[in-house]
Amino acid sequence: MSFPIPTALTRWRLLLGEPAQGALGGLSGAAQAADAALEWLYGRDPERALRGERSGSLDPSQLTAPDWINDVHRLFPQEVIERLERDAVERYGITEVVTNLEVLERIEPSQSLLRAVLQTKHLMNPAVLAAARRIVAEVVRRLMDKLATEVRQAFAGPRDRRRRSRLKIARNFDFARTVRRNLARWDPQRRRLFVESLQFISRSRRHAQRWDIILLVDQSGSMVDSVIHAAVTAACLWNLPGMSTRLVAFDTAVVDLTRDVADPVELLMKVQLGGGTDIAKAVAYAQSQVANPARTLVVLISDFYEGGDPGELVRRVQALVQAGCRVLGLAALDAQAKPNYDRETAARLVKVGAEVGAMTPGELASWLAEKVR
Repeated sequence: MSFPIPTALTRWRLLLGEPAQGALGGLSGAAQAADAALEWLYGRDPERALRGERSGSLDPSQLTAPDWINDVHRLFPQEVIERLERDAVERYGITEVVTNLEVLERIEPSQSLLRAVLQTKHLMNPAVLAAARRIVAEVVRRLMDKLATEVRQAFAGPRDRRRRSRLKIARNFDFARTVRRNLARWDPQRRRLFVESLQFISRSRRHAQRWDIILLVDQSGSMVDSVIHAAVTAACLWNLPGMSTRLVAFDTAVVDLTRDVADPVELLMKVQLGGGTDIAKAVAYAQSQVANPARTLVVLISDFYEGGDPGELVRRVQALVQAGCRVLGLAALDAQAKPNYDRETAARLVKVGAEVGAMTPGELASWLAEKVR
């Protein structure tokens, strides 16, 4: 349980740390424990060390990572816990937070911690790796719940008001027909309409023939968010009627992970982040998998910093486009869609017929749905 809401003076003391103790006074009880937890993390900031704010003392021994996690969960509200854990991993690189079994059994799953697990899983022993799967599975479940709805909405066919539907879901609800069918149940005195029969609209089928979607995912270290969302997106697309989804990860090697697409947790645990980048080799593999160019979408998820020959990459993308494939270069696939990519290479791909953009997973689903209409 977190400590009671502190006074303004206490909040300033927690914010400024031990150097403010002379002016603002000391702390006691839960506030003192919260200050120790904050100091354990932010006290290692290099700028603070340069200013001489840290000094020797006769204080009790430093917290261990498991002790710190336990104190953080006991002392702070949920939004603060998530920020502290994220800063521990991303800002200060405290890998023990995600490689210590005791910590992993206690820590709150979040996307930041999922990224950390994927980047440090090679350091984990089997017992720790098994615990890490809990974080991966829970975060993937949350992402799937959100993205699956967006994918279903994107790929739902146009509404056909001439046909009634047995699929009673909100997006098919026919308000006007429902009102007309239940007008006999209007109560003028109470001014209420009592609805007995809900009406739903059918949707026409959007796909008559199969479409092939090939997702090429750069697995260099900077693309960890893209790898996560590509795995979840592929899983959401996997069971759509009329769609065949292939997922390929690459650095300087190319690995086809399609057989694991239905299980994004297993897929992510197999990804090896880091290494160089040979995008042209991945595109060459995609070319070898194309059976029907006119009904193939190739989605290249990368920062476009080519470690190989950029000219070869451009030529292979041009060959895909000229064969009839539709090629999308996706510069970002994280939830914020923050673009960080080689614009010169991206511009060259656009000139030969590819489309390049920065999209959230939901926007990618909408783009794919638009192309297969």
